[in-house]
Amino acid sequence: MSSIKDRQRAAARARLEKEMAERAAAAKKRRQRQAIIGSAIAVIVIAGAAVWIVSALGNDDDKSPRASAPPPGTVACQWIPEDGSSGAQIKDTGGTPPANAPNTGKSTLTMDTNLGPITATVDLSKAPCTGAAFTYLASKKFWDGSKCHRLTTAGIKVLQCGDPNAKGKGYRQTDGQGGPNFKYPEENLPTNAKPTYPKGTIAMAKTQAPSTTGSQFFIVYADTDLPADYTVLGTITKGLDIVENVAKKGSDDANGKGDGHPKQEVDIKTLTMTAA
Repeated sequence: MSSIKDRQRAAARARLEKEMAERAAAAKKRRQRQAIIGSAIAVIVIAGAAVWIVSALGNDDDKSPRASAPPPGTVACQWIPEDGSSGAQIKDTGGTPPANAPNTGKSTLTMDTNLGPITATVDLSKAPCTGAAFTYLASKKFWDGSKCHRLTTAGIKVLQCGDPNAKGKGYRQTDGQGGPNFKYPEENLPTNAKPTYPKGTIAMAKTQAPSTTGSQFFIVYADTDLPADYTVLGTITKGLDIVENVAKKGSDDANGKGDGHPKQEVDIKTLTMTAA
């Protein structure tokens, strides 16, 4: 039979074991609650992040296309500033053409020259940005009073015009270096045409570098094969005989045989663009 002390020690041990068990159970419950709360917070954070990401992407999807997409019937054009650092003699127009240009319909380009009118049809579905540049520059009377400064009769059969600074009697050494305060990428390139620039084509002059189209253009008076690097602006519909007659009188060979200033001067009184 156990003694009183043994019974007391057993009772104390039982109470201690009970307290330890209760504490362990309480600690387990706390860990479980904390785990549940932590998981819930993580789910909320992840869900919130997911909502934010989806919302951000959704906003980008919603806003970007609307901000960059041009209105129906137009195309976005790139107007690159030209400050003359390339050596070009810049005529500042005080701005640039609109950011979006019509890419449907046609325009009529009309040059009233000292030898008679020369007209061309410009298809805006093929050369919308170049057409927009011509419409803008014509509205500024950019070419009025200028002259065609170059004629080639050997191999390449073109009359080149469009330098706004080529004016007055005779020719200057700098004729052919002028242009506007912006340039733009080439378009409507005749990559599969043969010849690339047939008789009656009006196309844009440029440097050897890409995206250097400006205001200078050339009229092809006989089939000409050139690299397909020059924007086809349109087709001459009236006055090609004027250019042919100028070509017959030849050039002064200032740039070499068959390449120089036309002996018969061609002065552009006005150049306009109107809806066809």
